[in-house]
Amino acid sequence: MSDPDALRINAYVLVADPSYLRESLGAYYSSVERIVVSYDRTATSWTGTPLPIEQCLEIISEVDVEGKCILAPGDFARLDHTPLENDTHQRQVALDQASDGADWVMQLDTDEVLSDPQTFFVMLRRAAAAGAGGLDYPARWLYTRTGRGRYLEASNRWWRRAASYPGPVAVRAGTRLRHARQADVPLFRVDFRTRNSDPWRGRDSPVHTTVDASQAILHFSWVRDLDVLRRKFGWSGHTHAMRPPAVLRRWLWRTKHPLLTVLMTPLRRKGDARYRLVRIAEPPGGSPIRVDYSVRAAAGE
Repeated sequence: MSDPDALRINAYVLVADPSYLRESLGAYYSSVERIVVSYDRTATSWTGTPLPIEQCLEIISEVDVEGKCILAPGDFARLDHTPLENDTHQRQVALDQASDGADWVMQLDTDEVLSDPQTFFVMLRRAAAAGAGGLDYPARWLYTRTGRGRYLEASNRWWRRAASYPGPVAVRAGTRLRHARQADVPLFRVDFRTRNSDPWRGRDSPVHTTVDASQAILHFSWVRDLDVLRRKFGWSGHTHAMRPPAVLRRWLWRTKHPLLTVLMTPLRRKGDARYRLVRIAEPPGGSPIRVDYSVRAAAGE
């Protein structure tokens, strides 16, 4: 095994949404050797809706001051497949491309921002030294922005912070993905507490080490203005769960009534979403940028 202090780290990004792209890419740009920029060549989503690819590529060009980003257009809007099948397929293609010349590949989504890149890469080196195949690093899942620097964040029943894990955010080069970012590999798992804080996992799930919440990934999952959120619901791999009108109505109500939302948290049934109200310094959050859907095709296509 290579020296964990001299890991060759590449990354890939799936380009679709510019909302937090600059903050996400900029947080780890200096720490990786190459970034594969994956997008559909027709600027079409996994569900057949248009994507603002040109705007995304403009942002990437501004961030890419050292020429690390490699544009990798492909055919990912396969409408005879389910959105999650397309999600997994595009990630696997991008991961294979990013694996060339790398020991590890980062697979952060563009609405996920490293709060503390230095700590993140320390944990990645520890995962490599431990012989793991992937790094499970905790995210703070942010549901909506209720005011400047104020967010509803996922929590447990009694408002304690809950770690979120959409899948390993870094994997060894050459990994085969099973479903979206998930892979059947041994994971080095980082949490906020020595006992599992993810409500979707058993309390006895292993935790190898901990970080402070200030060092987590900030996942601005549903933090958008209303028009962009509607479009996100249409292009996401999880669109089947997001399309019912009640989902958007609940989001609007909770955004307008954050204190009532938080007070109702202990009353929610197991498996229901639970929230706490938190303050997060801005940037990197802030008000999402205006997303331009006026141009469908990708630049240079």
